[in-house]
Amino acid sequence: MKPIEPNERRVANIHDASAYQAFDPEGVNEQGTSMLKLNPEGARDVGFYIYKMEPGSQSTPHRHGGAEEFVMIEGELIDNDGTIYRPGDVVWLAPGTEHTSHTKTGCLIAVYAEAGEELPHG
Repeated sequence: MKPIEPNERRVANIHDASAYQAFDPEGVNEQGTSMLKLNPEGARDVGFYIYKMEPGSQSTPHRHGGAEEFVMIEGELIDNDGTIYRPGDVVWLAPGTEHTSHTKTGCLIAVYAEAGEELPHG
């Protein structure tokens, strides 16, 4: 087995603030949210990434183009229907799901998204 070359591996720590980039969907000025994504291939909000929300921040209303799965690592996340996600919760959202979420405490979420996000219908 050949060794893994330096250009074949990326490592970042979820607790290193400098590893994150602002999560600012095109045309929207989303404040207090950022992401850590190591794979440079594919769209920004597709595949696996870490999503970080500062206390008091809110996601932009959106529609999932494909299924989304996530694991709550830290903090609490509240969906627009009042559902509260806490550390250890593993969540699946169906393709086409529309929502917005906010956090009072701040949170850290490991996300896998099959497809990109879109503006919600109506």
